[in-house]
Amino acid sequence: MDTRNLIGNNYLPATGKKFRAADPSLGIDLPGDFYAASISEADAAVNLADKAFNEYRSLGGDKKAAFLRGIADEIKALNDIIIERAMGESGLPAPRLQGELNRTTNQLYMFADLLEEGSWVEAIIDTAIPDRKPLPRVDIRKMMVPLGPAVVFGASNFPLAYSVAGGDTAAALASGCPVVVKAHPAHPGTSALVGGAIKKAAEQTGMPGGVFSMLYDDGYAIGEALVTHPKTKIVTFTGSLKGGMALMKMARERDEPIPVFAEMGSVNPVVLLPQALENRAEELAKTYTDSITMSAGQFCTNPGLLLAVKSAGLERFKKTLGEGVANVGSATMLTSGICANFGKLSKERLAESEVTVIAHSDKLNSEKINQSLAVVTEITAAAFLADEKYKEEVFGPYSMLIVADDIAQLEQVLGSLHGQLTATVMADADELPKYKSITDKLANLAGRVILNGPPTGVEVGNAIMHGGPFPATSDSRFTSVGTSSIKRFVRPVCWQNWSEDLLPDELKIANPLKIWRLVNNEFTKE
Repeated sequence: MDTRNLIGNNYLPATGKKFRAADPSLGIDLPGDFYAASISEADAAVNLADKAFNEYRSLGGDKKAAFLRGIADEIKALNDIIIERAMGESGLPAPRLQGELNRTTNQLYMFADLLEEGSWVEAIIDTAIPDRKPLPRVDIRKMMVPLGPAVVFGASNFPLAYSVAGGDTAAALASGCPVVVKAHPAHPGTSALVGGAIKKAAEQTGMPGGVFSMLYDDGYAIGEALVTHPKTKIVTFTGSLKGGMALMKMARERDEPIPVFAEMGSVNPVVLLPQALENRAEELAKTYTDSITMSAGQFCTNPGLLLAVKSAGLERFKKTLGEGVANVGSATMLTSGICANFGKLSKERLAESEVTVIAHSDKLNSEKINQSLAVVTEITAAAFLADEKYKEEVFGPYSMLIVADDIAQLEQVLGSLHGQLTATVMADADELPKYKSITDKLANLAGRVILNGPPTGVEVGNAIMHGGPFPATSDSRFTSVGTSSIKRFVRPVCWQNWSEDLLPDELKIANPLKIWRLVNNEFTKE
């Protein structure tokens, strides 16, 4: 594991402020000295990425695909070493991290397949109509092209799938954008191993130097330098609302404002409809015991709000949920800062007179530190509506049950919520038609609407939408998961009246790449 900052294919001398990763469950330093990059090194990384862009953007899809597959293969070759280091830095268990590593490699393979097929560029051709009256139509052709150097911030809660070689990096590289990663300071060793795998794959597949760089910093200076660099064209971020808003502000205030795709926070409301509660209250309670407490609740899709109308079924649900959560042991949180914030916010909620506890774990593992104890609280819909703070995310194993007097009041609560990544309805099939206004509200509220399943867990594929209205994300039109996430890194360019030999292969009438295109209003591969 090389712990130095990486610019292109070159590791830099070990200078700058030194820091180490810590095991969050034990509070001990882990092996490896890491060094905060300098502002001049951040400048060099983006400049090299800009230089690489001119070559990388023009490489064929097959060459980029080979690069992405090479990254996945190199990560898999380090499987056990990466898992061990990530366990030490995150406190997450091996099975969870193994699943995350598999997801990381699989999405790299998925984007490689997308590139080889080629239709993702959305080629559109309107051929000339010289004899059209009253005016002729000139030949116009359009496709997506990459934006330029991308800055990717690693996420704390997914040290693999949303980090150095995660979905943002995979999508950016697939689009033709070189990447500069700001490694997350909570898992620098994991980042170093994955960054080394990318470096090796870049060298083996002949990628231009600067297609990938990675810089360390346990503060904010390097992140700011990367976002404000004049040659940076796009930024991606997964983290807190405060952090995302700060990056968006920096990007807006540049001489050339650039897009920041930030995933920032979501309470992921779950509506428990009356008939479902009456018929399967205990089953639903067990489902949500698992969902709320999984990985210490440190998922962006953790169900932070449960909504229901008072009923006998709801009382049974509460009883089973309380028993289930009480039997869940404490879990290590990702960092001491995250644990402290969870403790602070959950205690503040519990101190409010209108908030009661319906489920609380007291099974504390005293042999480890940074432990969270799951808690589920209850509040009336009227009290919830009266105070905005209850709409804010408590990151960790926390959920709040909002009890409404009737369906109209439940709908009022839904109408008061901010944008979300997910919204869920638990319902029996024959009761759904009666609640179309609720399902319509959920679709307006979130990027992914779920029926009869927990929101935790995100399938990586072509149809997935992982995004939502502000403040869940900075732009609800895009996803950060799945093949459509590539659209964040591209823009449309139109070629008008160009001769056939000067056009990109994707736009030539002969269609040498055999991709799907819209030609004169007809989708065809011809």
